Amino acid sequence: MDNLDAYHWVTTALDTLERAHWKRSLKQVTSRSGAVVEIGAQNVLNFASNDYLGLASDPRLVQAATRAMQDYGVGATGSQLLSGHRALHRKLEIGLARWKRTEEALVFSSGYGACLGTVTALVGSRDVIFQDQYNHSCLQQGAKLSQAQVYSYKHNDIQHLKELLKQYRSQYRRCLIATETLFSMDGDCCPLAEILDLAEQYNSMVLVDEAHANGVFGHNGMGWVQASNCQGRPLVQVGNLSKALGSLGGYVAGSKVLIEYLRHRAPTWIYSTGLSIPDTAAAAMAVAIVQGEPQRQQQLWQNVHHLREGLTQAGLPLLSPVPSPIVCLPLRSAAVAQELEPALLQAGVFAAVVRPPTVPTSRLRLSVMCTHTPAHIQELVGILAEFRECYGHG
Repeated sequence: MDNLDAYHWVTTALDTLERAHWKRSLKQVTSRSGAVVEIGAQNVLNFASNDYLGLASDPRLVQAATRAMQDYGVGATGSQLLSGHRALHRKLEIGLARWKRTEEALVFSSGYGACLGTVTALVGSRDVIFQDQYNHSCLQQGAKLSQAQVYSYKHNDIQHLKELLKQYRSQYRRCLIATETLFSMDGDCCPLAEILDLAEQYNSMVLVDEAHANGVFGHNGMGWVQASNCQGRPLVQVGNLSKALGSLGGYVAGSKVLIEYLRHRAPTWIYSTGLSIPDTAAAAMAVAIVQGEPQRQQQLWQNVHHLREGLTQAGLPLLSPVPSPIVCLPLRSAAVAQELEPALLQAGVFAAVVRPPTVPTSRLRLSVMCTHTPAHIQELVGILAEFRECYGHG
């Protein structure tokens, strides 16, 4: 056998990514999170952050994290089942359950891990999952790892979901319908009430990922479940602490029996070190702030409407007609997307340009924060209008 380098294929794979205009580069932020950040010694407008409520740099979160570290150290030192469970974890779980109006909650070390572990704990090889085709990687990978049969329905297409349930549901033991609530790369929301109606008809569980909806929708930022008037209906709520809550980690909220089951069956909770001390304390503070300062959510929505109006008046296309803090503009191709990102940065705008395979088609993804000012939004629209030849479906 020839003496070949067992890793030679990695270089070939990277070359393939380069030719497809899928290869990415890192941008190093050298300042605190905010509406304006520093990248490469340049101050730029920040429309790339998921810090929707501006809490990631809030002094109260910093102080809560600092005090917790001084009292308890930094790391949890072990999985929560062994040595890593702290009073701070329990405080956060109680706070999350009260906020989401569920019986219980369970905190994970990451939002990705919360989704992955919950899906694999709920279904197995004798079961079936019906998932939205645009679901985040954490849900899709969880579905694969569960070994359940997986059927993807067209994005937010209730009729297609119904057809799949009618054709296949009866062939399996348990059934799980999984969807994001606010879709992270499209900015639209799932028809949750209709999904729950179908779930009831076909004896199915429903798991929703509220990652980007927390703090954004509903009374006191409770999320899309509350905004859709679905509070109290049987479902599994998964989310994270790293977007509107400005910290890190994930959670599952639901019934007491569900949470007790996950403590014994969710592998990403059982076999992962508990969420770090400062992240836990910061997240608990953020949960309290979100409920006590509704003006943050109100300002966020004012900014969302202001931006969408500005883009429409400038004649720029929007990917979704649904207002949300995730505002996407379609781009003509991956090659155009690859060139646009550094051009925007040079012009003073830090924004996410998302390309395949993350999404089916390239788009400019703008994230709105409550800390953006009217002047920031006006400047953004003016700069984006200078690149109008880049927008549109290829």
